[in-house]
Amino acid sequence: MTNNMKDNTTQRRTSKPRTRKEAKIEREVREEVSMRWWSKLRLFPMGIRILVVLILIVIAAVSGAMIGYSVMGEGDAIDVLKISTWRHIFDIMNGVVDK
Repeated sequence: MTNNMKDNTTQRRTSKPRTRKEAKIEREVREEVSMRWWSKLRLFPMGIRILVVLILIVIAAVSGAMIGYSVMGEGDAIDVLKISTWRHIFDIMNGVVDK
């Protein structure tokens, strides 16, 4: 009985004779359909992607400033978030001398 079932499945597969060209066209159509489906699937819209990248840039800049100020400048890391610290840094950069 298993031989009979194998013969039936073989007949189903080979019942329609195809040329190489037809098989190639069918394969291309299948690939095109799958590519269209995949390109339409977006987990995050473009606006959310841009927003996430901007947030990550801000986080990297703040954490880099905190590490640099605390390690190289020997100050407190939380002082980077104070406006007075940035005013002092810009004053030094512009050559303004405190009295």
